[in-house]
Amino acid sequence: MQSVPLARQRQLTVVSQAPRVAGMRVMIADDHDLVREAIASFLQGEGVAEVVTVPNLQDAIRAADEGGSFDLVLLDYNMPGMNGLEGLALMIAANDQRPVAILSGTASRALAEQAIKAGAAGFVPKTMSSRSMVSAVRFMAAGEVYAPFNFMQQADTSSGNLSQRETDVLRGLSEGKSNKEIARDLDLQEVTIKLHVKTLSRKLNAKNRTHAAMIAREMNLI
Repeated sequence: MQSVPLARQRQLTVVSQAPRVAGMRVMIADDHDLVREAIASFLQGEGVAEVVTVPNLQDAIRAADEGGSFDLVLLDYNMPGMNGLEGLALMIAANDQRPVAILSGTASRALAEQAIKAGAAGFVPKTMSSRSMVSAVRFMAAGEVYAPFNFMQQADTSSGNLSQRETDVLRGLSEGKSNKEIARDLDLQEVTIKLHVKTLSRKLNAKNRTHAAMIAREMNLI
């Protein structure tokens, strides 16, 4: 396991789990603790050899410089220091041209396409199921380019600029269901529903889940 200086333990976390997946090293760079922990948990559960998590682009670049390149870096598009796709180029260089993918909960299909054209190994929605997330990571680490078919087909055509999955979650909110109940209905993790609710509130400029449901009804989004 990679040694981490005590002074930086709050910025960078390294977790190893057995059985190891062919020595695979993955870094997750995201400024939301919940997202980092959830994705790391998915990968650890599948035996990824080493998972490094950092909260910003600067720490991600430093981790690659100090510890060597990764088989795959998942880079949050909206985290501090990214400055759009400029951060992608910087990370690809720091990772010795090895795979770097964009991770986002709000990006459009157009942005996903731009990222891939700019050299990203793929585009990964934060709201993917754990099984799909692990499959995507393995696919990109193997040198392939990944873009979820459903997202690429639906992202720009859904009501109110919401994806189909966001619309499903919004419908659940409007029915007064809890995150746990919506997760069960949609066969997703509860943490995934929490991310959807946060994204919905931002897109609809809603103060909370109840407000989001009210806006949805007023705008006939569901």
